[in-house]
Amino acid sequence: MKKVLIAVAAIAALPATAQAQDVQMPGVYFGVQGGLNWLFNTTILGQNVSPQTGWALGGKFGYDFIGPRVEVEGLYRQNNNGNFFGGRAITGQISQVTTMANFLYDFNATGTFVPYIGAGAGVGFIDSDYNLGSTTFAYQGILGVGYNATPNLRFNLEGRYIGTTNPQVAGTSWTNNNIALLAAVQVKFGGAAPPPPPPPPPVAPPSFMVFFDWDRSNLSQQALATIKQAADAFKQKGNARITATGHTDTSGPEAYNMALSLRRANAVKDALVREGVPAQAITVIGRGEQGLLVQTGDGVREPQNRRVEIVIQ
Repeated sequence: MKKVLIAVAAIAALPATAQAQDVQMPGVYFGVQGGLNWLFNTTILGQNVSPQTGWALGGKFGYDFIGPRVEVEGLYRQNNNGNFFGGRAITGQISQVTTMANFLYDFNATGTFVPYIGAGAGVGFIDSDYNLGSTTFAYQGILGVGYNATPNLRFNLEGRYIGTTNPQVAGTSWTNNNIALLAAVQVKFGGAAPPPPPPPPPVAPPSFMVFFDWDRSNLSQQALATIKQAADAFKQKGNARITATGHTDTSGPEAYNMALSLRRANAVKDALVREGVPAQAITVIGRGEQGLLVQTGDGVREPQNRRVEIVIQ
């Protein structure tokens, strides 16, 4: 009994900040359960019977629809009593075995803590003149709370009312009503569906950048090397187009800078043509001070803004 109570306490102590299991998936599960059983006072063969607190142990197999659940379970319960009935099986203790089909409903089924209710019906075998000799109709009501530790592992703590039709001893019936407190471990087969793969990153067209000295449109050796790389990339793509967009910094008049950006773009075009790119495949654009790579105030000489962007599409 100590082990059962420790397990119940461990479940109750689980932190409320645990991660919600919003990846719960439908599936088959199995579980084991155990706890305490209280058999109500009754009268058997004219003797008042006041059973001691007993124990229960069993297993179950079911299917979780994420909300509704259906399961089949077997449960053994035993309560000691101080009565003597002439050597019959109920002398000293009363044992019961029930096999039931249960229907349960989980509230907040994909959350961390899952309250649930349920009901079951089946068959019971109860000590009588001989061991488990009285066959009865068994039924129960269930109220509990579950803890979704992972998508495949769940802990339950529940209270039950368990009753049967009247068992027989020496041809005389007696009433059989029980309350049980059970803790259970429940394991689901299979895993959660894998998340969909992330969308592929957008494919940016090959691009190159050529920089210029202040108020210049001539190409440095580094710029010519970059243009050659752009021409090689164009040839590898086959059927493609190139856009050469010229820019300036904010020093100088806007109209002058617009013309300067266009001269720079045309200088790049001419170099591309010399590298074997057809002139008709190249579009030249001048944007002047628009589209600054580095945001500056007016009249600022910024080397990163004095450029031509080469885009291959």
